[in-house]
Amino acid sequence: MSITDHALAIEAAEAGAAVVRSRYGSTMTRVMKTAGDFATAADVEAEQAILDVLGRARPDDAVVAEESGRTGTGDNGRTWLVDPLCGTLNFAARTTLASVNVALRTGSEVTVAASADPFADEVFWTDGTTAYVRGAGTDERLVPSAESTLVDVNLDPPFPNRDVFLAARLLADEGFTEQFRPRVVSTSLAVAWVAAGRRAAYVTDRHDLRNSVHFAAGIALCQVAGCVVTGLDGQPLHAGGDGLVAAADERTHAALLTLIRKQGS
Repeated sequence: MSITDHALAIEAAEAGAAVVRSRYGSTMTRVMKTAGDFATAADVEAEQAILDVLGRARPDDAVVAEESGRTGTGDNGRTWLVDPLCGTLNFAARTTLASVNVALRTGSEVTVAASADPFADEVFWTDGTTAYVRGAGTDERLVPSAESTLVDVNLDPPFPNRDVFLAARLLADEGFTEQFRPRVVSTSLAVAWVAAGRRAAYVTDRHDLRNSVHFAAGIALCQVAGCVVTGLDGQPLHAGGDGLVAAADERTHAALLTLIRKQGS
C-alpha cells in the first residue's frame, strides 16, 4: 500500500530532524548566502535526507527546497516546499529552537504539512482536514488558545514594510504590553505553537508567506486548527498582502490588527 501524503510529510520531516539532532553541538563551517544569512552542513544534510524520502515515494513531484532550489517540473500540479532547518542561527549558537518544515502545495493550496521540533521530538502535522502534534508515538489534536497572552514577533531583518509597520515599534507600544507578553523565538516553529495553543499569536512582515518554504507548513497548521490567519492588513493571505498575523482567536487577532494599524495612521 502506498504511503499517504501526510504520512510522507511526517516521515520526511522526521528524517530531517534526525540529522539536525545528530549534528547539534558539532563545529560546522558557515556557508554565507546573503549578509547575515548562512547555511551549515546540518542544513544541507537534513535537506538531502528529506529529498531522499520524497524522491523515493513521489518521484514525479516537484520540490522547492531552501538550499538546493527547485527540482522537477511539477507538471502534475504538486510541489513540496522544504525548509530543512528553520532557525539556523539559533542552531549554530547551540540554542535548541529550530524546526524542520515540509509542506505539499497542490495547485494553489497547501494540502498537507509537517513541522518537526528536532529537540522536543515532536511533529506538528495536518492532512488538510485536522491538525495534530505527535509525540512519543501519540497524536494529540491541536487546539489554539490565547490564554498564555504570549505573542511571538519576528525581529529578524529585512523589514519590507517599515514605513507602515515595524515589529520593534509594536513592542514599544503600551497598548501591546498591556495585553500581551512578547517572545522572540526566531524560528517558524513558533507558528506551529500558535496552532497548538502554546502562543496566543505570531506576527511577521515578510513577503509572500503562503509560498515560503519557511512558513507554508506553519500557516497550514494554523488554518486547519482554526486560528485566524491574515496578512498585516487583515486581508486573506491569498489577496497578496504582506506579512502574517496568526492568532488563536478573533479577539486576539482584532487587538493585534488595531495595534498594527496605529503605526500606519
